[in-house]
Amino acid sequence: MEIDHPRPAYFARIAKNTFKANAPARGPWSAEHCHAGPVTGLVVRAFEKAISDKMLTRVTLDLLKPVPMDEIRVMAIVHREGRTVSTATAEVIDSAGRLCVSARSMHIVYAPIDGLKSAPVPRLVRSEAQRGDSPLPRGKHGLPSFTDFIQVAFPEGENRDLGPKTIWMKTPPLLASEPPSPFQSICALADCGNGLSRNAEFEEMLFMNTDLTIHFHREPRSDWLASSSQSHWQSSGIGLAQAVISDDQGPVATALQTLILRPQPS
Repeated sequence: MEIDHPRPAYFARIAKNTFKANAPARGPWSAEHCHAGPVTGLVVRAFEKAISDKMLTRVTLDLLKPVPMDEIRVMAIVHREGRTVSTATAEVIDSAGRLCVSARSMHIVYAPIDGLKSAPVPRLVRSEAQRGDSPLPRGKHGLPSFTDFIQVAFPEGENRDLGPKTIWMKTPPLLASEPPSPFQSICALADCGNGLSRNAEFEEMLFMNTDLTIHFHREPRSDWLASSSQSHWQSSGIGLAQAVISDDQGPVATALQTLILRPQPS
């Protein structure tokens, strides 16, 4: 029987819309900046609170400035409230009042259909995966960060090598004060596609994403989620990482990241 030890949450809630980052939210590129995955969780939380009568089906974040490991404010505004489709925008503001992230969302009303069948897809069996060390890069800064707080399991035939990869992950909670929603639990993993499927090592190449889009089509039903990811790197210095996120019953979301590719200084 597996025993999962308690892990600190990504953020502490300071006020209604204000949060402070904990060590698990620290990214690999800088000791002072957050990983975008946990920040996406806060944005999704704001969207779900703003529009609670429909399912969140898409969120897109434009990462305009690094999000500091400090207090941040996350606010969402509803722009359209339709009977079937609603939309909203959100902003992440740092303590100096600077806009770090702008985001957009789409929400669609639930309309259950009895007997509807979907195309069969291969299912991943998490119980057959082997626990191991994360293939995600650890920061040169040497401080505890995102990678140090996740749990990882490899399906048969998968390893820490470069290239396309499928890996199971379980991430810390978004906030210590409340359980994450199913869609919030996807966010940290959704921003890992570029790191999981990198085509060169962290010390050789920068592969930082400028945005993140997640299309949700079903609520996940397990704490462990799998990412099947692939990165497309181009000689233009621009790339794309794409990942299909699954639970024990099959795919639940797809994530896309536009990448800046630059050789690391030697």
